[in-house]
Amino acid sequence: MNTIALKAEADQIFTRKRLTNFGLPAVVLAYLAYIFFAFDIPGLAERARMDNARTLVADSYSYKTHVTRDNRSGAVTVSIEGERKGNYPEGQTPAWVTVNDGTTLIDLGDGHLVNFHADGGMDYTIPDFGLITARPTTGGVETNLDPAAVPDWINLSKNRLAITTGAGRVSVTRNRTEVFRYFPGWELFFFTLDSPFHGRSPLDLAGLALSSDRVEPARSNLSAIVDDFWNNAMWRHGDVAWALFETILMAFLGTMGAAMVALPMAFMAAKNFTPVLTVRFGIRRLFDFVRGVDGLIWTIILSRAFGPGPMTGALAILVTDTGSFGKMFSEALENVDGKQIEGVQSTGAKPLQRYRFGVIPQITPVLLSQVLYYLESNTRSATIIGAITGGGIGLLLTQAIITQKDWEEVTYYIVLVILMVMMMDWLSGLLRRRLIRGDESGH
Repeated sequence: MNTIALKAEADQIFTRKRLTNFGLPAVVLAYLAYIFFAFDIPGLAERARMDNARTLVADSYSYKTHVTRDNRSGAVTVSIEGERKGNYPEGQTPAWVTVNDGTTLIDLGDGHLVNFHADGGMDYTIPDFGLITARPTTGGVETNLDPAAVPDWINLSKNRLAITTGAGRVSVTRNRTEVFRYFPGWELFFFTLDSPFHGRSPLDLAGLALSSDRVEPARSNLSAIVDDFWNNAMWRHGDVAWALFETILMAFLGTMGAAMVALPMAFMAAKNFTPVLTVRFGIRRLFDFVRGVDGLIWTIILSRAFGPGPMTGALAILVTDTGSFGKMFSEALENVDGKQIEGVQSTGAKPLQRYRFGVIPQITPVLLSQVLYYLESNTRSATIIGAITGGGIGLLLTQAIITQKDWEEVTYYIVLVILMVMMMDWLSGLLRRRLIRGDESGH
């Protein structure tokens, strides 16, 4: 009987294992199939615009020069990234743009030529395709193209003609004719066109910095170089540096404030320090509440209450992390060694002294480890919170994304955020080693 029972039990165990081995993959496959149709993955692939993706990628690592003609006045402007702060001075154009007697010839290279005519028309010579002409009128844009036979790199409608080639882009509407030409790099990143240091090589700048012959009589060359870079009107390096400081400050104030608020409350939530059940229950539910609401929700609520600004972002981090720290600190307090507390008490220490010398040294490694980890994490969170509260690098990042044209600035800000997080990671690791493990030289 025992043998039969053992055999039956073994068969049941093997049956359950087989069901588990085949059932779990089946459940996962069913879930993936549901996701495939519920989230309309086939439709997503159809809606994907690879041309927009290519444009976005190109904008992230290169800059484009705009040659624009106002079709109402005939005025032609040349500017980098289409910004007024990047306009070439009157009478000055790049070598590939020639303005003469109301006509403008734009050489995009490799045989691609765009010609703005004095009468308002435009023609674009494309190798291996031919000549495209366009003329803005009150009724729209007239071209020599057959709408039913245009290639996919030409977008043609009644009011707009858009041509995208490897050499550049051309856009014609009733009000404006515009040519975009891409170049690798971030032009004007160091100096704007109106700076006397624009276009100079690093060696030239080093020589000027050491030279006694001043480019601007009112200040030294080194001071002028630093000032023109720091106050660059297009890239705003000074404003960006201040925004990074605000982001780090938000994370620091929020994290450290939460730790200081949570520590005394954690004593009230620990059962070995607070015997009153109702007090412990109330404090723990408060911790659950403040950490149960997402930090972004607290950010919106506090922005409504206190208005936008970096301090509101710091408060949002403080409120959210108070709940997390309170839970972790109280659990650490419940696991302290009572013998060490009794040893301090035997010396005649008062309650506060018992906490200071018998409890805090035991939980300090846990406290510091968690606080430093959250400080590193909140540096990333402060970027998103800053976008909502109107402060820090998050605000600049959001503004650049909203324009849908400043993707090189978006890349710049993202790189800075990554470097900031890497710096905080390195710094928190260094502090952990020195404060928690101790300096190796001291062992």
